[in-house]
Amino acid sequence: MTSDRHDLITVGRVSLDLFARDIGAEFHDISSFETSVGGSPVNIAIGASRLGLRSIAFTAVGADEVGRFARHYLARQGVNTDYIAIKPERRTGMAVVGVQPPDQFPLVFYRENPADIHLSISEAQALPLDATRALSLSGTALSRGDTRDVCLYLAEQARRRGLTTFIDLDLRPDQWAHPLAYGLNLRRVLPLCDVIIGTEEEFYAALSLTPEPIMAGRAAPDQAGLQALLRQLCADFDAALILKRGDRGVTIVRRERQVDAPGYPVEILNTVGAGDGFASGLIYGWAQGWGWERAARFANACGALVVTRQGCARALPRRAEVDRFIKDWEGAGA
Repeated sequence: MTSDRHDLITVGRVSLDLFARDIGAEFHDISSFETSVGGSPVNIAIGASRLGLRSIAFTAVGADEVGRFARHYLARQGVNTDYIAIKPERRTGMAVVGVQPPDQFPLVFYRENPADIHLSISEAQALPLDATRALSLSGTALSRGDTRDVCLYLAEQARRRGLTTFIDLDLRPDQWAHPLAYGLNLRRVLPLCDVIIGTEEEFYAALSLTPEPIMAGRAAPDQAGLQALLRQLCADFDAALILKRGDRGVTIVRRERQVDAPGYPVEILNTVGAGDGFASGLIYGWAQGWGWERAARFANACGALVVTRQGCARALPRRAEVDRFIKDWEGAGA
């Protein structure tokens, strides 16, 4: 990709993804897998590229065949791979996913000291920030390694240069050394972000001082407490909070008002990657100059399409597919 201008830089996790071909099979009965590339940040880069944006994946891979596979896959999807660091002493992460619709998708991460947590500030300084419109960060990128410092550095630089900074809260409890560490690290970077995307659980875990039950999956967020945390966040920082509620749609929380964007209930095949499809759709809508409500509605359609398909990166839609989905939905009077 040779354009001097870019719409988006995504930062963080990349992996080789193995998705079960045997839909509905118990994990121990899976007979074969299909390969893909995953990790929320690179999925967002792919999704944005498929929708028509010019995206850069800033991440790191090992100096091996898996790393070459990841870089080749991303390049084929139209993502700029010029800023993917190669770490000879590290390995690319991996994720293995079972598919048992409608609500069981066992996921096993292999992320013991992966290459993507070892990005450096020196590597970040080479990014074309002055020729880019937006930055997309991921909560998991703050969990360990040098990439945590890189995210803070890039968020500061983006604020100084007038880029719009998105962050997907991307809670992966098993990637954090302690339940409190998630919020402690997120609260350092949130003041530098313009758009914060997350589920009710993710917002509560990031903002609450007692997130342990949420991190352990033992409780749902207290709604009154969640609303109080969101109002306080809006009072402190003028960010757009994008609260994902599944098939109930999305709530956009701003300092001055709160708006709901309805979802698209569909039959679920695979939920893995739906949030990444949503984020790429939201960023695309922002890049078109749409208001948040229209952008969220478009993002909901992207997420709905992903959950009806097999795979993760493979399932991310193109603009014509999203337009057709929305047109058909509206034509049916839904």
